[in-house]
Amino acid sequence: MDIKRGAVSGTLESSDVQVTIEPAANGIWLELSSSVMNQYSRQIRQVVLNTLSNLGVERANVTVVDRGALDSTIKARVECAVFRASEWEGAIPWQGLVK
Repeated sequence: MDIKRGAVSGTLESSDVQVTIEPAANGIWLELSSSVMNQYSRQIRQVVLNTLSNLGVERANVTVVDRGALDSTIKARVECAVFRASEWEGAIPWQGLVK
């Protein structure tokens, strides 16, 4: 999936995560900040990268500001940002593309 423009999803509220995604020339560049960085940075990074991979995103600049979100929230926010940034039209294929 191609990232065509910048997009944001999520908030900076407690137990949420804000994901910003922008087009990139090549590869995935991920910047992460978290209130639980020492304990969960590897897990958060893995959830973000796996979600991008499942959506077929190969080139993007991603900024994640975590405030203690659960994995499911992180995944949902990444998915939302990707679909917004790719300018997806029509229904989101929850039963197919998103795993």
